[in-house]
Amino acid sequence: MPHHLMNLRHVPDDEAGDIRDLFEREKVRYYETPPSFWGISMGGFWVHDDDEAERARQLLAGYQRQRQSQQQLEWQERVARGEAGYGSMLRRHPLRMLAAIIALGVIVGVSLLPYLRMG
Repeated sequence: MPHHLMNLRHVPDDEAGDIRDLFEREKVRYYETPPSFWGISMGGFWVHDDDEAERARQLLAGYQRQRQSQQQLEWQERVARGEAGYGSMLRRHPLRMLAAIIALGVIVGVSLLPYLRMG
């Protein structure tokens, strides 16, 4: 019976490539199904063998721990350089941020309008 190891929906290409490389390097007998364009099927990495599934899950867990610490470190470096957060977005894309703030105001206004008319 197939074992689903990992969902590939919303997985960046570099992460999926790293996992493929890991499985190839460790000689995990896996197969891959791509996620559908319309979001109907999730796609993923699969194996058939129970023992192979357990080994692959352990490899994935180790990879995910390493990737998480790497991504956190990169995020902290970006924050320290001032390249992350709302201030950074405002500096890089002022019109987009202004449009988002206006849209948020309109949505809140329309949502509160019935309550404001009651009083």
